Amino acid sequence: MGELLQFLQAQWMLVLSAIVVLVLLLRGPLSRRIAGIEEVDPSAAVHLINHEDAVIIDVREQEEWSRGHLPNARHIPLGDLSKYVKDLERHRGHHVICQCASGMRSARAAALLKKAGFDKIYSLKGGIHAWRGAGLPVEK
Repeated sequence: MGELLQFLQAQWMLVLSAIVVLVLLLRGPLSRRIAGIEEVDPSAAVHLINHEDAVIIDVREQEEWSRGHLPNARHIPLGDLSKYVKDLERHRGHHVICQCASGMRSARAAALLKKAGFDKIYSLKGGIHAWRGAGLPVEK
């Protein structure tokens, strides 16, 4: 035990760095679980779109949207989403899939909508990158 304590004292910066990296790595997945946000992969999203009439909300910026987006998606940048919650009320009973480039912003958008009372809310895991990777169509 004494050797471990000496090592920790001598290598305190290394230990602190390892702790910081671990916290950063776990921060994203844990925060999504804590917020109760379910991620769906592209195939599950297609099922929700085709069989459950899911609504897609693309929370990317305009220039990202212009390069291609999911068919029939509604474009509401993340920074503007809180202004449009009332407009989305008619979709409260529907499945709503938030989507961005990689899944980080969409998780935040889904958490915002969940807090606003939307129950069937999802984040597209991997975002449009995963969607394209699965060979699914995009519109411009």
